[in-house]
Amino acid sequence: MNAEVIRELVRRQPFQPFAIHLSNGEVHEVRHPECIMFGGGKVVIYDAEGDCFKFCALIHVNSVQFLQAA
Repeated sequence: MNAEVIRELVRRQPFQPFAIHLSNGEVHEVRHPECIMFGGGKVVIYDAEGDCFKFCALIHVNSVQFLQAA
């Protein structure tokens, strides 16, 4: 997936949380626009629940899906 597609989701106003689905079956949630960064063909997602960063190659991003509002 193209980084610009994901950047557009991050820039949307109002921001709507979304999940990134990877080719290995992992799913990473982006609940706030400040919890995601791009660089070097990768996307870095901060996981607040696990207090860790997830590094994902953009080539492995299969899809993105909006999350339901709580």
